[in-house]
Amino acid sequence: MHHLPRNLLLGALALGLSAPAFADDWFVRLGAAHVDPKSNSGSLAGGALSASIDSNTQLGLVLGRQLTENWAVELLAASPFKHTVSLNGVEAVDFKHLPPTLGLQYRFAPSAAVSPFIGAGLNYTRTWSESTRGPVAGADVKLGNSWGLAGQAGLAVRLGEAMELVLEARYIDISVDVSVDGAKVGTADVDPMVYALTLGWRF
Repeated sequence: MHHLPRNLLLGALALGLSAPAFADDWFVRLGAAHVDPKSNSGSLAGGALSASIDSNTQLGLVLGRQLTENWAVELLAASPFKHTVSLNGVEAVDFKHLPPTLGLQYRFAPSAAVSPFIGAGLNYTRTWSESTRGPVAGADVKLGNSWGLAGQAGLAVRLGEAMELVLEARYIDISVDVSVDGAKVGTADVDPMVYALTLGWRF
């Protein structure tokens, strides 16, 4: 009987050494990120112009830290996305943007081989490099920046003690003011779905 406390202590220690460590882990993920704006991005110039924005795929980067076994905080970044705005079906404005998104994520089964997760956070979208052609060629078209909420859901597939494959989808609330030659002509509601497939490492 006098060996029982020591045996319990050794057993607990062995369990702790064999269980995967999640809290305080940093992680990074790299892969493809695809931004797919909603098909109708609103109307401009008092309804005279119908705006739509095409999709684009770039290199996606996620950097984060596991706070507990279930909770993590992460920052979504990417190489600059390039889009074309069409007005009444005619290509008119090309622009670039970056949509960094900071969020809190919850994993339902962090130790499982396949772990579903959800998350929510805040997005800031910065736009630049507007160039015009077609119906607005030569005009000074500017797209504003945007703050909005973001939601996330996905699956993480464990590939090893420190590696995982992550498939996820995000909805981001992005609305940008549009001005032509200094006068505001309306707001484009981009509101994209962002799909990503990334390979992650923990350290």
